[in-house]
Amino acid sequence: MSQSIAQKFTPISFLKFSLPSIIMMAFLSFYTIIDGIFISRYVGSNALSASNIVYPVINILLAIAVMIASGGNAVISKKLGEGKIQESKDNFSFFIVTGLAASIILLVITIAFLTPICKLLGASDLLLPYCKEYLRTTILFAPATMLQALFQTLLVTAGKPHLGLILTVLGGITNAVLDYLFMGPLGLGVTGAALATGIGQLIPAIAGMIYFYLVKGDLHFVRFTLDFKSLRQACLNGSSEMVTNLSNAVVTLLFNLVMMRLVGEAGVASITIILYAQFLFNSMYMGFSMGAAPIIGFNYGSKNKTELQNIYKICTRFILGASILIAALSFCLADLIVRFFVTPDSDTYALALTGFRIFSITYLFSGFNIFSSSLFTALSDGKTSAIISFTRTFLCIVISLLVLPMLLGINGVWLAIPIAEFIAAIECLSFLKQKNHIYGYMVK
Repeated sequence: MSQSIAQKFTPISFLKFSLPSIIMMAFLSFYTIIDGIFISRYVGSNALSASNIVYPVINILLAIAVMIASGGNAVISKKLGEGKIQESKDNFSFFIVTGLAASIILLVITIAFLTPICKLLGASDLLLPYCKEYLRTTILFAPATMLQALFQTLLVTAGKPHLGLILTVLGGITNAVLDYLFMGPLGLGVTGAALATGIGQLIPAIAGMIYFYLVKGDLHFVRFTLDFKSLRQACLNGSSEMVTNLSNAVVTLLFNLVMMRLVGEAGVASITIILYAQFLFNSMYMGFSMGAAPIIGFNYGSKNKTELQNIYKICTRFILGASILIAALSFCLADLIVRFFVTPDSDTYALALTGFRIFSITYLFSGFNIFSSSLFTALSDGKTSAIISFTRTFLCIVISLLVLPMLLGINGVWLAIPIAEFIAAIECLSFLKQKNHIYGYMVK
């Protein structure tokens, strides 16, 4: 591996290794954000609301992809640390094929039940045509979405984080250019947005397939056996990441229903803008955790407790500093970010600006929670990771969304996720102290 996960890391070398994953995840989030900006500007806020209403279907696809990617990474990196190279290649190939099969099944189901799915997700008569148009086109690229998510993680495990970054940047630039062409001069509306995103995803998907077929490194495609035991372990390890994305689907639906009841379509558009920003800022934490995961898994597999403690210390210090910085940036840049989507004279603007500033509190806690969940996944402790994710991304948010709006009105909606992240941070601290005697990642 050109940048070996087996090396001894300093804070600088660790950040150098993780930086491509951070930038890569940030560019991935731009796929959705750029679509949102162009949809809002060229088609209107109702179309922006529609793209958010059907996004739970994409969340389900990403839930499967991230489960296989993160859980499979834990299995593969651990076996690499144990010196089981051939088993790693075999599992790698099997996991990729499994992910592709799952994406095709979801594609077929969505196309077959397109209208009922859109109505179930809360599409009003006004928004239904936009919802069907966007989802129909987006889901056709489900295999590319799956492969992109898998390769983003597994290229890091293969010691090629910079290649993953390059492919993601190329995909992001392609998406932005095509968004303008398809929705501007060609006037394709929300179909153009979906096409631009899909074509952008095809670049890392196809390039990743070619790389792992032609380059015979530590990980590449081989004739594989149906190792369901390893697949089950990967799914268990990645269950927390799957829970996060499935929870996002349910929470997005619940947000949309609550906002539609309180303030109508403008409310759905405003929460869409805030969730876009959350996707961007949290993607940086996710990218950092993605870069750390194979290193943690490798050192756990090789029983190098000293290096494991070193990595944990580097990670916690980075997360603390980044959390303060991102929360401050979110609050200070709220007006600028909202203006990217809507003009100040729109109904959506005032709602989104107020909500954005209140919501910025969440970034003080979300980075620590994301890293903690990823840490336990990398240590093959999928159960603990899943408990954290379920509490953080579903249980606390759902309770908050059902209770707080009744007490505080619209401000209760904005506070739902910050309160959930705060409670989850307390839970994470408890688990980290409790589990340290098993894994030994903290210096006593």
